[in-house]
Amino acid sequence: MKRMVLAALALVGVFVALYLTLYKLGMIGVLACGTGGCERVNTSQWAQFLGMPVSVWGLAFYLVTFIVAFVGTTPRQADNVGLSKLLTAMCGVGVLFSAWLTYLELFVIGAICRYCVVSAVIVTVMFVVSLMDWRTRRDERASAS
Repeated sequence: MKRMVLAALALVGVFVALYLTLYKLGMIGVLACGTGGCERVNTSQWAQFLGMPVSVWGLAFYLVTFIVAFVGTTPRQADNVGLSKLLTAMCGVGVLFSAWLTYLELFVIGAICRYCVVSAVIVTVMFVVSLMDWRTRRDERASAS
């Protein structure tokens, strides 16, 4: 059940990151944000990471996480503790990257992107759910031994 929740959250993240990616690629004229902070954040020098838009990295992260979590819902992988560890590690990296981006928004760029906040909340909830999944599977494995 927890992996299904992770897959659903990752899918929501895919849509958020896809929207920002389409904007960054020039396929959407103006971001529907209301405050102007989204445009400022997404046109700043910090909107690129290793030569690619941050939104593309987010899109890739959410897609890969969706696939791993979805595969983890199959009967064959349902009890795979290694998959739980992988999801927790992936989501942990996502939280750290999101925290760094939030720091940049608050203290360097001086603007907040609502979509970035939504993404940060999604990845934080994903991390908590993945941690719960890992602990549950680890405890089940220990009690079965």
